[in-house]
Amino acid sequence: MSRKLNCLVVDDEPLAVRLMSSYVERTPFLNLSGTAQSGAEALVFLNDNPVDLVFLDIHMPGFSGMELARQLQSGPRVVFTTAYSDHAVDGFAVNALDYLLKPVSYEEFMRAASRALAFYAPKEGAADPAPGFITVKSEYRIIRIPVENIDYIEGLKDYVKIVTSDGEKPVLTLMSMKSLEEMLPEAGFMRVHRSFIVNMDRVRIVERNCIIMGQQLIPVAESVRKRFLAALGLSGQ
Repeated sequence: MSRKLNCLVVDDEPLAVRLMSSYVERTPFLNLSGTAQSGAEALVFLNDNPVDLVFLDIHMPGFSGMELARQLQSGPRVVFTTAYSDHAVDGFAVNALDYLLKPVSYEEFMRAASRALAFYAPKEGAADPAPGFITVKSEYRIIRIPVENIDYIEGLKDYVKIVTSDGEKPVLTLMSMKSLEEMLPEAGFMRVHRSFIVNMDRVRIVERNCIIMGQQLIPVAESVRKRFLAALGLSGQ
């Protein structure tokens, strides 16, 4: 990605602010836009200074990090930092990008920063010049997947799950359904539901408004039903 990700560090503990700020400053693809020591201060900053990524402490007096995150659902991505491990589920419930347990090491910080980089630049390193393949990032790996092996793709919030017929485990990659859909060849794949793209060559059983692929039931949205049936040669039904 050509530009750096602009970051805001929010924590009511000055030592934690300094530590996370130092991590941001030593990471080449991040830029420290500012810091805040409360949720209210952070909200004021964000109103005038749009950022890409917020490293946000959950436990702060008054306007908590969780409350702030709920107001940022369509704005910058959030990485929670907290000393309490029992808040991980709450963090992901508000669509947080990652969750770091204090004291945060630089290695753990980099894991979260790398996920943010992949989120904002999903196609970097993903375009594959070899025909018949797509290339995606999954954690620290780059994986090339033969298009013909893909059974279906399922959207899971910020991730997509790619299920293949070659016996390998499904691949989870941090990107949008739209971005992945654009990587696939126009012929052969259809987005049958907002959360599913299917390889039409793999469709064997359709029951009512669902495609059955192994143990997976894939719904077919009413808005694409006619086009889906036409692709199966059943346009008259």
